[in-house]
Amino acid sequence: MQNTVAKVAVVGSGISGSVCAATLARNGISVILFDSARGPGGRMSQRREISEDGRELLFDHGAPYFTVTNPDVLSVVTEWESRGLVAEWKSNFGSFDCFTNKFVNTEHQERESKKYVGVPGMNSICKALCHEPGVDSKFNMGIGKFEWLEHENLWSLIGLDGQHLGHFKGVVASDKNIASPRFTAITGQPPPLDIITKVIQELSNNCGYHKSQLYLAGDLSLAPELVKLHDIPIDPCFALMLGFNEPLSLVPANGLSFTNSKVLSRAHCESSKPGRSSTSERWVLHSTTEYAKDVIAQSGLEKPSKETLSKVGNEMLQEFLGTGLTIPQPFFMKAHRCLQGKCLPSNKHSQGREMCLE
Repeated sequence: MQNTVAKVAVVGSGISGSVCAATLARNGISVILFDSARGPGGRMSQRREISEDGRELLFDHGAPYFTVTNPDVLSVVTEWESRGLVAEWKSNFGSFDCFTNKFVNTEHQERESKKYVGVPGMNSICKALCHEPGVDSKFNMGIGKFEWLEHENLWSLIGLDGQHLGHFKGVVASDKNIASPRFTAITGQPPPLDIITKVIQELSNNCGYHKSQLYLAGDLSLAPELVKLHDIPIDPCFALMLGFNEPLSLVPANGLSFTNSKVLSRAHCESSKPGRSSTSERWVLHSTTEYAKDVIAQSGLEKPSKETLSKVGNEMLQEFLGTGLTIPQPFFMKAHRCLQGKCLPSNKHSQGREMCLE
């Protein structure tokens, strides 16, 4: 590693934040990574549950796998594969049409594009990257406020508890929630990176904005693009984690997408992935965005109650059982709401653009 030349804060330890932190560190930048969660992963988190009989159950309740189309990204994934962090998930994938009540396209789906998973969990990649030399990772530490110190030419970060977390030459924000109005809806506090209002005010005055308010990748002309980030929706969903004593041998695929379902969007067999325990059959079901939005409209953005999660779990399970196959009752069932950055932004808003605060 080169001589350290600057200190940068990376906020968020999902795949983008973790890759960014490790890349900066390899290029001689001193990095401190912050995340409010207990550990790294973001959308690639793995959840550990204990059943009533004491069995440990691990679920990739966020992203079930990832694919690669960019040659540069493929070279990175190949390096991860050589380190044992990822493996190809060679299995059967298909679709179930809830209108015709039939499975379709359930053979040789892996031939279309390789599907990769972290080993032994989806969060394994982020775990490794967050602990590379030069990366100082701090978990259970949410960011409450970003401040630009004009006279010092530095960013100041303040924790949710009011603690001063340090001064930084640059900030990389990989979690959109830090600049989202949803942060206020959930916490009652202004977004940590409350620069949107300033940019809007400056734009409304037709006078641009000053560097003391924002640096965007060294190009101040990108200010209007930042305003667009304010309105990018996050598609919520619910994940249902299921444990079965016996394999679901009548389900013809280990990865399914659902069509014509108002409740389910996809399902995957967690225990069929490479590097996973096969002592029990474990499945994860994901709801549709529309279903999740309907539930949230009724229950609000606050943490869902046990009653709400139980109702959601039962409705998702019944939709899964509606495939018409003989599926036994699970010995373990738990629903989880994916809202805080574990769900994908709407694709129509991304337009292939990459932005970075520096």
